[in-house]
Amino acid sequence: MLSNYTLCDSCLGRQFGGLIKGVTNRERGRAIKLVLALEGHKELVKGEGDELLKILINNGLFQPAANVLGLQIESKGCAICGGIMERIGEYAEGVARALEGLDYDNFLIGVRVSGDLADREDKIRAEFGIEFGESMRMECSREIGKEVSRITGKVVEFKKPDVVVLVEVPGPKISVRPMPLYISGRYRKLVRGIPQSKWDCVHCRGRGCEICHGTGKIYPTSVEEIIVGPLLERTGGKSAKFHGAGREDVDAIVVGNGRPFVVEIKEPKMRRIDLKELEDEINRRAEGKVEVLGLAFSDKKTVRSLKERAKVAEKSYRALVVVDREITEGDLEKIEKSFNGCLINQYTPKRVLHRRADKLRVKKVYEMKAKKLDSNRIEILVRCQGGLYVKELISGDDGRTKPSVSEVLGAGARCVELDVISVSEVGVQ
Repeated sequence: MLSNYTLCDSCLGRQFGGLIKGVTNRERGRAIKLVLALEGHKELVKGEGDELLKILINNGLFQPAANVLGLQIESKGCAICGGIMERIGEYAEGVARALEGLDYDNFLIGVRVSGDLADREDKIRAEFGIEFGESMRMECSREIGKEVSRITGKVVEFKKPDVVVLVEVPGPKISVRPMPLYISGRYRKLVRGIPQSKWDCVHCRGRGCEICHGTGKIYPTSVEEIIVGPLLERTGGKSAKFHGAGREDVDAIVVGNGRPFVVEIKEPKMRRIDLKELEDEINRRAEGKVEVLGLAFSDKKTVRSLKERAKVAEKSYRALVVVDREITEGDLEKIEKSFNGCLINQYTPKRVLHRRADKLRVKKVYEMKAKKLDSNRIEILVRCQGGLYVKELISGDDGRTKPSVSEVLGAGARCVELDVISVSEVGVQ
């Protein structure tokens, strides 16, 4: 290789990067050149010529070999990297500057090597049948990471880094991407008329118009906005996504232990925040509409668990029901007997068909308790599987939910008030 190409220590050593751990490619390359220089010096002493030393001088750029012949190395670019590997410190300093102002404990360096550089190395490897080399991308990533760690005092983290930095070589173009910050908790919704998520105005699609009074929204606020606003302010995040363990209707409240949620904050500048202080601020600014509790740092895995388990997690509801006839004690007994341990066949309710696929859901009611309030009003407590539409469990939704309270009573029944009173653990502590 050295007979045909000028190679710096790093690029020569990288062709044998899979051999002997615990040394850098630069050290490997220098060691190879040193061994060859010793051999060349031996040949010179024996009168066998100085050809090997001259190769090391001309293409190895190896000063110890030049010292034997009393020569000086002439500056020459490496046939593979063209001097890139000498700029590792420069790249690292650029990364350290790019990370200034960010709150992070660890990082990960990614490197994108230009096609020209990769092609040059691939050509030489194919020519000499290299079996134990590693990529320039891997070496640059490792060596830049080590130097950035030295400069910043932060550590490299491969599995869950706080921030990922992409360095384009030769560039240098440096892109910094803080990884999402996840914060979990539970919320209680204490007033009716507030949706879980922001609803864009259907007329202007969020742009603002006369109908929505320029807000771009159907409702003035939402659980999401109340919780996410202070989170973004504290973290300096670019945006946020609210993940709830299911959702309640706009006219329902959530009491009891609250509904689990996770907020995913995109590109946060600050990660180390006082969650108890933040919890207090959210509750103060919510003015009694929403209350959060148990804020904790979380992760992406929790979001997946939240979504999956919300489909089956046990939930309890209180429903105020109006029936189209007078209720008897026998009706109450019939309701409880009919629904305890009952499987419900429920097609997507008509009221949400415009945004949900029309499909059959089979859900279980574990227990139902009924209490008469006056002649045609009853209070129903339902303990059921997540994903069951409780309003339709009562009304029947024109036969799309079977059985239903309306069907069992043989009379029209409708839910006029709904409270979520308990949501079981669904992956969020």
